[in-house]
Amino acid sequence: MDKALSGIKVLDFTHLLQGPFATQMLGDLGADVIKIERKGSGDSYRAWTFLKYWVGGTESPCYLAFNRNKRSLALDLKTPEAKKIIYQLAEQCDIVVENFRPGVMAKLGFGYEDLKKINPRIIYCSSTGYGQDGPYVDRPGQDLMIQSLSGLTTLTGTKDAPPTPLGTGIADQLGAYNIVYGLLSSLYYREKTGIGQKLEINLFQCLLTHQLQEFAVTLNSGKLFERPQSGIAHPGQSAPFGIYKTADGYMCISVNPIPVLAEVLGDEGLNEYNDPQTLYDKRDEVFFRIQASVVKQTTAYWVEKMLERDMWVSEVYNHLQVENDPQAVHLQAFTSYEHPTAGTVRTVNVPVKFSETPGEIHRHPPLIGEHNEEILRELGYSAETIEEMKQTGVI
Repeated sequence: MDKALSGIKVLDFTHLLQGPFATQMLGDLGADVIKIERKGSGDSYRAWTFLKYWVGGTESPCYLAFNRNKRSLALDLKTPEAKKIIYQLAEQCDIVVENFRPGVMAKLGFGYEDLKKINPRIIYCSSTGYGQDGPYVDRPGQDLMIQSLSGLTTLTGTKDAPPTPLGTGIADQLGAYNIVYGLLSSLYYREKTGIGQKLEINLFQCLLTHQLQEFAVTLNSGKLFERPQSGIAHPGQSAPFGIYKTADGYMCISVNPIPVLAEVLGDEGLNEYNDPQTLYDKRDEVFFRIQASVVKQTTAYWVEKMLERDMWVSEVYNHLQVENDPQAVHLQAFTSYEHPTAGTVRTVNVPVKFSETPGEIHRHPPLIGEHNEEILRELGYSAETIEEMKQTGVI
């Protein structure tokens, strides 16, 4: 079947996490994504891993995670021949995405104003840590720093713990979704008007935007959230909202009526706290009282018992357990593909279901320069010229 973005060509100068995740989403939807990499070393994320683990013994799981459905063209961007190739691609492409520090692309001759002269319809997205100018323009913009500056780390953890970052690159990943939302809306605008444009995304504002309700409280009240000593899962929430230890693991109990919870736990004394202000003021006391009951039985016991009463509860899984969750299996939330050096690679599937234009993994994450010849042939280069480029170090 045709894909939602079939016919859209993306010139991808991104590296590390945020930019590659965004262009991967476009590739999942059918766009032809041409990933421009440094000749030799390629994307910096190829050398990054966790747990000292390499898929198939050679491939970075971090790189594989964000680079499927792309073709790789490895160039020495400082050569005149490479510049000519980029300009040829820009003439054909609908979208350009880059996440270098401000000014880098312009110095290379690949800034928005440069490529707009070649293709006035081009949609050009630049993503940075803090924006294109301002007092932080020269600062490195990395996920942990953005979490820290945005206030997010002060919302997580217990009262006596230091500010705590989330256990995933949340700023980068939310930034990627903001890139995609900006690009798709720009494509629609161009479809109506024929006019391209430049987009500027920065991680700092993206993460501020994804704390809208927290800022709605603090900016208007002048008050800060206070983290509880217990496991209440959000500093603005009342008990029983949190993660609880059971006899064999953990479970979460979300927002629930206290009388129902008291009945299920067999602790009628909980009803003494059944007042919104009391549940906030004494949330630690309530949490630890609930914890004392929950730890006596298994997770499965409590989840079944509470779901019978239509309570908001669930198991707490680790990353190995969630793959076998019945709902994950039903949704086909995980899948695999074959890679020329890593072998069979397990991964998370495309999350959005389309009735007419389903997304899919149709290309493995490319090896460095895997598609050099294929892409150059499409631009009209002969086999002899391509061989000469190899010999002279252009590709």
